[in-house]
Amino acid sequence: MTPEKSWILHTNVYEVNLRQYTHEGTINAFRPHLARLRDMGVETLWFMPITPIAQKEKKGSMGSYYACSDYTAVSPEFGSLEDFRALVEEAHGLGFRVILDWVANHTGWDHRWTWEHPEWFERNGATGDFVRAHGMDDIIELDFNNPDMRRALIDAMRWWVEETGIDGFRCDLAFWVGLDFWVEAKAALDAVRPLFWLGELDPLTHPEYMQVFDAAYTWSWMHSAQEYYHGRTPLQDLYALLERYRTAPGLPAWFTANHDENSWNGTEFEKYGAAAPLLAVFSCTWPGIPLLYSGQELPNERRLQFFEKDPIGWTQEAPQFHRFYQLLLQLKSAHPALAADAGCTVLETNAGKGVLAFLRQAGNDEVLVLLNLTGRLQDLALAAPLTGAWRELFNGARWSTAEPGQLLPPWGFAVYTRG
Repeated sequence: MTPEKSWILHTNVYEVNLRQYTHEGTINAFRPHLARLRDMGVETLWFMPITPIAQKEKKGSMGSYYACSDYTAVSPEFGSLEDFRALVEEAHGLGFRVILDWVANHTGWDHRWTWEHPEWFERNGATGDFVRAHGMDDIIELDFNNPDMRRALIDAMRWWVEETGIDGFRCDLAFWVGLDFWVEAKAALDAVRPLFWLGELDPLTHPEYMQVFDAAYTWSWMHSAQEYYHGRTPLQDLYALLERYRTAPGLPAWFTANHDENSWNGTEFEKYGAAAPLLAVFSCTWPGIPLLYSGQELPNERRLQFFEKDPIGWTQEAPQFHRFYQLLLQLKSAHPALAADAGCTVLETNAGKGVLAFLRQAGNDEVLVLLNLTGRLQDLALAAPLTGAWRELFNGARWSTAEPGQLLPPWGFAVYTRG
């Protein structure tokens, strides 16, 4: 990774669902949350699409963010281009990076290109109609064999970089688009300045795309962890999967919730139950970068509607998990041993695979993480004790690993730094 992009190794990404974040659902209504999120340790803000939403064939009363009608405009639902410019400027002043969701594969049915450049879309050979994207009713396929369309799409991405100062893109369903397009787009846009490229794809199933993307989704892990918690897959499968990710190209992006998962497949508590906090600790300490979704710090225990207004239930009190994430995210950002590419050694314990114990290392800097992957109490001992004294992140307790008495409750965890 180039020096200009080394910040990615210590970043985390927080997905902002503007429609549901506040009752107003606007860019300006979100801005007062910036200070709180920065205090919580958030480094990179990912905004779901803010482009205008197609009205033809739209779903629900408000439509999908991912059915765009104009690539170089801001939806009145969210505010104005000037509002977003001001937000990016304020976010940068607070130390955030900002990335924008980019939907390259498809548009809505009444995207302005459908009448300005109808030849830029795939057409049904028999009827001449636009082609529904993967059978979805509200979106249609762009034709990536058309060089003019490709240039226009890249120009639109460049427009956002130059006009608003964003730091990169989260690329929606990136594997639905041919790799050659992303190679072309990255070369063109990184010539403006080096950007952060986060791909919605799994490096295990699409490793070739990691020549473009800095980080990508860990879908296989997300599904397998859920299956394991519900007793449908054995523990050794999780360990085998982790080894596969350790040898995969690029940086894995770990998550337990996002807009799709929360709305369609269940909250993190539906999926992982009592293991949800443990998996958050894993996401922030295992090699890679953590992804968080709007409201996880509350915590949000309900599914948010996708095509209707359904605001997150913020209260006047500080979110319950603010401090939990603050400790994790700030440690991730500041500690050399938690850089996304820092060393990681799995340690043997008396609990076998029931406890995932690992040591993150960068030179003389170390972080020790203990994760109880079972629903039973573990009286833990390391097979080979580490030297020195360690201090636990969440409660400040000291531990010499040569001493007995390290109790981990069911689905419990501990994070230690030297001191």
